[in-house]
Amino acid sequence: PYELDDVRTILEKAPGVVVEDDVKNNVYPMAINAEGKNDVFVGRLRRDYSAENALNMWVVADNIRKGAATNTVQIAEYLVKNNLINRSV
Repeated sequence: PYELDDVRTILEKAPGVVVEDDVKNNVYPMAINAEGKNDVFVGRLRRDYSAENALNMWVVADNIRKGAATNTVQIAEYLVKNNLINRSV
């Protein structure tokens, strides 16, 4: 099992992730706020009781910016950083 606060902390420290999760004050991710941004916005973090380690969250992003261009660059950087591809110049 996991602690919800631990999940929140991990997400808050993740580069490119913005946690917006304050239900009492109506703060949660909305697609309109993600428009034109490279970040991924997450919120509504809660346990999913259908499985022991399951988690539900609401995730939004600008699918043109994040889904295409930024995501491609981040994947390439990850592959190089973790020596999963050879760099040939």
